[in-house]
Amino acid sequence: MIKKVLNDPKQAAYEALEGLNLAMMGKTTLIREASALLKNNIPQGKITLLVGGGSGHEPLFAGFVGKNLADGAVCGNVFAAPTPDQILIATRAVNRGKGVLYLYGNYAGDTMNFDIASEMAESEGITTRTVHIWDDVASAPLEKIEERRGIAGDLFVIKIAGAAATRADTLQDLERITVKARNNTRSMGVAVAPGSIPETGEPTFDIGEDEIEIGMGLHGEPGVLREKIMPADALVEKMMLQILNDLPFKAGDKVCLLINNLGASTMMELLLVNKKVRSILQESAVKVHDTLIGSYCTSQEMAGFSISLLKLDEELRTYYDMPVESLALTKG
Repeated sequence: MIKKVLNDPKQAAYEALEGLNLAMMGKTTLIREASALLKNNIPQGKITLLVGGGSGHEPLFAGFVGKNLADGAVCGNVFAAPTPDQILIATRAVNRGKGVLYLYGNYAGDTMNFDIASEMAESEGITTRTVHIWDDVASAPLEKIEERRGIAGDLFVIKIAGAAATRADTLQDLERITVKARNNTRSMGVAVAPGSIPETGEPTFDIGEDEIEIGMGLHGEPGVLREKIMPADALVEKMMLQILNDLPFKAGDKVCLLINNLGASTMMELLLVNKKVRSILQESAVKVHDTLIGSYCTSQEMAGFSISLLKLDEELRTYYDMPVESLALTKG
């Protein structure tokens, strides 16, 4: 059993959300019945952005509610989708009369429940649109991209969508920009030790002491390759080969780079990864516009990391560069 500092494990996800809301110092409101966080002072007539998914990936999703980011986040139990009723309550709360964009990772439970909530919202006169995030190159081949999972690349898509939601003229235009950001984002993760579920304390998967899983998903879904532990440079080369070839990224492209800690890896390890990633990008003549390194999309105490690249064009760069302020990300 993996030890954790908790009160009632069944209440851990909501108590964490309470703590996050308090850390926002009056800039957000907690909607208890929806287990949702709402940005305060959303102006009337604004097109709004609602993100969400299972808890256990903190600071995703509620940590990205804030200035030029999400207007609200609805959170399910650990590794579980929020219910349609929760999503509907959150939708009503963020709606300002111009429509709501749903943005979340491409998982069956989330898709089903957000679709049900969308139908209920539409019956109340609230217009919604949905964008699924599917940045994980390891989870399905390119010809089946719509079956891919959403992982840490969520951050880049939320950042673009949140900024665009402040300027877009219509919900359809916001959807277009968000889809472009999603389509230009690629990620891949690797794990060396499991996370766990708070209610049980049991590991989410088994892996040998000398093994590493390349392409493992956020919840312990199988990756593309399980090998013996190897030097960081060799591992990064394997991951970057798949990421770069998938879009593909090519000479002259300008990208944003995310080195994401899956929970229990050290900053030393992440910086070693970044060093090799930058070397590979330089050799490929791909220019780095911005770099983020840290814990943005985690899986409890899973040890490992993911690499994400967002290819920019002028429109996406303009939105990416807008200043943001939230618990998990403040820039500009």
